[in-house]
Amino acid sequence: MLACLGAACKGMMLFDSAKQPLIILSLMIVPEFWAEARVQKRENNRQLTVRRYGWSDLSQDEAQTMAETRAQDALRRLWAGEHLEKREPRVPYNGAHGVPIREEILSRHGDAVITRNLYGAQCLNTPDVLFADVDLSSDTPATLTCSIYVVLLVVAVAFGVYQGAIGMAVLAMLVALVIGYAVATWLHQIRLKMGGGIRNIALKRIRAFAQVHPQWHLRIYETPAGFRVLVMHRTFDPASEEVAHFFDALGTDPVYVQMCRNQNCFRARLTPKPWRIGIQAHQPPRPGYWPVKPEHLPARRRWTALYEEKARGYAACRYLESLGSPGVHPQAESVCSLHDERCRSHSGMPLA
Repeated sequence: MLACLGAACKGMMLFDSAKQPLIILSLMIVPEFWAEARVQKRENNRQLTVRRYGWSDLSQDEAQTMAETRAQDALRRLWAGEHLEKREPRVPYNGAHGVPIREEILSRHGDAVITRNLYGAQCLNTPDVLFADVDLSSDTPATLTCSIYVVLLVVAVAFGVYQGAIGMAVLAMLVALVIGYAVATWLHQIRLKMGGGIRNIALKRIRAFAQVHPQWHLRIYETPAGFRVLVMHRTFDPASEEVAHFFDALGTDPVYVQMCRNQNCFRARLTPKPWRIGIQAHQPPRPGYWPVKPEHLPARRRWTALYEEKARGYAACRYLESLGSPGVHPQAESVCSLHDERCRSHSGMPLA
């Protein structure tokens, strides 16, 4: 059995692309070591080649052993006829296979890990201190658009039937299809205006949750794209129904929600996005999946030095207010101090 020890580990079942269990292991938030194994089988004019990642917080050898074990297991199952991906996608973190976040580790702070993400920003990863990202978007919800289309089409068909003319019904249906999105957008804009704007609507959702759950302690931060909420009164399991309800009540960014469930952690960006502070060049190499080859490290370090210098003049979020119970869990207090310091949330600097 592979050991997977480290400061930020949780017991978890590893799944492949067919959602079948491969092996039970401790899934680290951010492993220190990464490896990839390639295995092949050829028999009776049939050939299969499979690649799988392995990871470890102890050694490169252990990461390689894990990669080979996973690759052999996937090859066996593919050869038996199961539908699996032959190669895992090269992404920093993803929703498939149970592969953990693949980013450069900058520092560890107890259970919390600070990493550098694909585009160069520093990110705080924690297994149990709850963060929620609430991004503001004025886009018309797809559910509203679909509902308007259905209503207009039903009205069009009813009108055609009432008139007793198939041609009239078809024409009315075409008109409904043409104007459906415009009607949905118009209704959505009216809703936003009546609610005091998208920012106020998002804040109202957060405050409404706090009123219904007075035992919760919420810290609210403003971000360039919306709000961030840090929960202080206790720690949480990212996979729990309680967390899912919290995310849904706040209208949390669905990409962030999926990341939390798949990676078994919570996450907060600590430093600006490069393009918001005038850095248009991508962090080298491109794509900059970690670990990078040694020949790319000098260029990466030069880019990082420029980025960190410019980032000093900006804040990733701004503290607004606290709601609910004054109770504070020691783990949450520690993460909050680290978060606020690194985000410059009380500095008054421009957000980026």
